Amino acid sequence: MRFKILAIPVLVLGAVSALSCSNIIEAQNGHRGDPRFPGWRTNTLKRSIDLNEIVSGGPSKDGIPAIDRPNLISIADARSWLRDREPVIALELDGQARAYPLQILIWHEIVNDEINALPVAVTFCPLCYSALAFDRRLEGRTLR
Repeated sequence: MRFKILAIPVLVLGAVSALSCSNIIEAQNGHRGDPRFPGWRTNTLKRSIDLNEIVSGGPSKDGIPAIDRPNLISIADARSWLRDREPVIALELDGQARAYPLQILIWHEIVNDEINALPVAVTFCPLCYSALAFDRRLEGRTLR
């Protein structure tokens, strides 16, 4: 069984660079950061703002509703609202293919689907324009 994401550019270099930089700073300074911010892997003492001013600006947990039972339609029906060159996440699993339009995923970000009896999660991040697909089974449970 193989997952194959067929079409979507993946631009994650910025995220990788940010993680690498924090590790480099930690290694150079031998510092784990301000004790008020456990888990931060950077030297938080080198800053120009009060860290107490940083607040979350995004939705809370489960603030972006996933699609749990996607309505699958035929290619012919999709032509009425989906243009020929519309960006989609194309996922092929054991010969069965699905297309998840970005115009929907930009609002929902996660589709919990089932392909060939395999529970999958298809994810899209509109901030970094990347997509990943996962097997939703873990230790005998099916996650959503």
